[in-house]
Amino acid sequence: MGHDWMFRLRSLFRRGAMENELNDELEFHLEQETRKLIESGVRPADAARRARLAFGFREQVKEHCRDARGTRWLEELARDIAFAVRMLRLNPAFSAVAILSLALGIGANTAMFQLLDVVRLRSLPVSQPDRLQFIRVRAEGGLSGTFTSRYSHLSYAQFEQIQRQQQAYSSITALSPRRFNLAGGGEVRPAEGLLVSGTFFETLGVAALRGRVLEQRDDTPGCGAPAAVISYAFWQREYAGSSNAIGGRLNVDGHPFTIVGITPPKFFGVEVGRVYDIAVPLCAEEQLASRNSSQVTTQRDNYWLAVIGRLRADWTPERAGAHLNAISPGVFAASVPRDRKGKDAQVYQSMKLRAAPAGLGLSWLRVAYEKALWLLLGSAALVLLIACGNLANLLLARAAARTHEISLRIALGASAGRILRQLLTESLLLATLGAALGLVVAATANRAVLSFLVTTDDPVALHTSLDWRLLAFSAAVAVFTCLLFGLAPALQSARLRGTSTSAPSSQRSLTATRTRSAFRGALVVAQVALSVVLVSGAALFGRSLFNLLTADLGFRPEHVLVTSVDTRRLGFDQNRQKILFRDLLERLRATPGVIAAAQSTIIPMSGWESNLTLQRDNGQMVNTRFSPVSSGYFQSTGSAILAGRDFGPGDSGNSEQVAIVNQAFARKFFDGASPVGRSFRSPFQEGKLCRVVALVENTKYSSLQEEFLPIIFFPTSQTSFGVNYARFVVRSTLPMADLTRSLRDSIGGVSPAIDVEFLRLDTELRESVVRERLLAAIAGGFGLLAGVLAAVGLYGVLSYSVAVRRREIGIRVALGADRGAVLRLILGEAGLLLGLGVVAGMALTLAATPVARSLLYGLQPNDPATLTAALLALVAVGLASSYLPARRAAKMDPLSALRQE
Repeated sequence: MGHDWMFRLRSLFRRGAMENELNDELEFHLEQETRKLIESGVRPADAARRARLAFGFREQVKEHCRDARGTRWLEELARDIAFAVRMLRLNPAFSAVAILSLALGIGANTAMFQLLDVVRLRSLPVSQPDRLQFIRVRAEGGLSGTFTSRYSHLSYAQFEQIQRQQQAYSSITALSPRRFNLAGGGEVRPAEGLLVSGTFFETLGVAALRGRVLEQRDDTPGCGAPAAVISYAFWQREYAGSSNAIGGRLNVDGHPFTIVGITPPKFFGVEVGRVYDIAVPLCAEEQLASRNSSQVTTQRDNYWLAVIGRLRADWTPERAGAHLNAISPGVFAASVPRDRKGKDAQVYQSMKLRAAPAGLGLSWLRVAYEKALWLLLGSAALVLLIACGNLANLLLARAAARTHEISLRIALGASAGRILRQLLTESLLLATLGAALGLVVAATANRAVLSFLVTTDDPVALHTSLDWRLLAFSAAVAVFTCLLFGLAPALQSARLRGTSTSAPSSQRSLTATRTRSAFRGALVVAQVALSVVLVSGAALFGRSLFNLLTADLGFRPEHVLVTSVDTRRLGFDQNRQKILFRDLLERLRATPGVIAAAQSTIIPMSGWESNLTLQRDNGQMVNTRFSPVSSGYFQSTGSAILAGRDFGPGDSGNSEQVAIVNQAFARKFFDGASPVGRSFRSPFQEGKLCRVVALVENTKYSSLQEEFLPIIFFPTSQTSFGVNYARFVVRSTLPMADLTRSLRDSIGGVSPAIDVEFLRLDTELRESVVRERLLAAIAGGFGLLAGVLAAVGLYGVLSYSVAVRRREIGIRVALGADRGAVLRLILGEAGLLLGLGVVAGMALTLAATPVARSLLYGLQPNDPATLTAALLALVAVGLASSYLPARRAAKMDPLSALRQE
């Protein structure tokens, strides 16, 4: 077997030597046969002739010998490819249009697939990711408590109980993403951090590239000498890959950590879309939090951990799920929060644990963008279909021009299969070149998409390098497109067998012309229909983004700078902390150029929220958002106080509790009556009332997409939220760079140990609609591309129609038809194709648009005005592209037209 393959490879790559050997072998056999005949008494001349006759036609024998090598199909393929290359070189305009169209179609699909693969399909770069499971809580009506992490699945008390009681996992680990500050004071220098249990790397099966990973001995109460592990990317960025990093000191939130190891380059953590920089043990949370803050490890209703377990070898996911359900009563009974009594405690203990696959990791990108990416991948597929329709039309026109060549080849003995294979080879070459260029297009598109996703708060990091998945997908798409746009023209050309090459061209191609015209018209109708879907989608997403950007916010974000301060390093107690924040606020207000400044716990559009449930006098429960703010907040944000007064110096911790509510709260809690002067039960001090002193206009709270929700504003002087943290909203007439410098100096003058961070409110607003901007941009690009391709396809069909009907049009003009009649004739044909395509496209659009309902804001997916505008734009482009061939037909000279055969 091995010898046969070696022989075939030799015959393939050393064809010249093999041919010489074949000639020598044939000569040898002829000589041997001639010698035998001479020895039997035949004369030499007759012996040579009889030997040649017995041997047969020499070239035919050679062909049989070549067939026996088993490489003939490869040789023919090589010749077909060489011929295809020559044909493409002879038609550079056709080749360029075809390859560019395919590159755009395949590149768009490859780019969307690559993003979807990274975000949704690719497993974590860890050992046996399919054996990993998340452990979460299943609660009727949802969880109740405090949530202080991006992935708030479990509390620390629950994690401890699961560790003690579970038997399904060989190892379990807990983690909490955290943003660390590497600066020693002043402006923040952020790093992506992970608080992890000592079994984190063991559970994932990740070994250290240098040094060692965190172990159980590192995660002990107290953490006397905390250890840290850093990522490969952080090592390269901060230490330039120096080996001295191991054992070095790292300042994290003002506390020293010793670097004990570096993880491999492929390991980015467990959160898709982010690359961790530093991992420290969970026990370090006690040091990183201020001594004045409650430790989250002791708060039983604080959900801040994600928990992952590795299944034992003999356990199935189903068995593990049943086991978690069985131990749930014991876990929750042993971790009841201390303030849960009676019915609340029973509700807590009724919760259940559940398991979920963890091999794909965690990802906020997956939650926010998965549906959008699937939708965009479908849109890219439609673009590819439209491009294939265009190429099929081009190839049909090219096949018509090559009718004589194909007929001649058939007359010389080429089979229909041989013709079909040659034409498909040309199509495959086009598809291959288009796929290769499409990879470049995909890489460029992905860089553009990632630039959309990166925001101030979310430094997105996705590994979109070239791998086997991407190459396999591109190859599959290339083969699919080859068959899709190349098969029909190839089959039509191969059917020329039996057609007389000596027949007049008008007789020879009349039926074929009609068939091609009908088929090309059907392709254009399909292209227009698919273009309607894409242009409608682009219009809907563009209108949705416009609605978001022009929505009533209830505040004015321009010229507002959010200043966040962290005073944990100072170690002040609560009273000194409040005095410090009050002094800082006065300093900010005194800064030249500052119009207004105020303190606020929740910043609008930040995505963070705090909730309360209040009980009305009739027993009805009302859910509301709340935010502690200082006086001047509404002037700083540009919100209007509609009735009543702002908070003032008299609203202290010892005075009557007061609040300011918005219109939505007044409508829901007070049935729309004026709330000023009315009271509700205080949510912070049982038995006391809180009096409403003002009504403010409705404002967006955590996102642009939400409706106006009930909001209560409490004075910061009467609340204890954010003991070590404070955010100040500053409105100023200064340029932002100058304002930032002035505020930094003002805060640094109080203490250089205060960490400070700045964010423009209008930037926060802009970054809150990143997904909508991305959808509108990509859908708009796909819609534009689809419209252009459909217009080109329509132009090509009409140009072809005018060319083949040249004699007919000449006769019409000669018999008296004016140019207007010819123009109407051709435009009528275009209108028919456009009309059929629009009707089919609208049916497809109305069937497909509900999929995008959840991604739209302020309009329905079947919005008549938006869809009508999209249709009119597409029809206008189509008619404009039809006018050129129609005008050319109207100006046709009848004499020159009638001279053609």
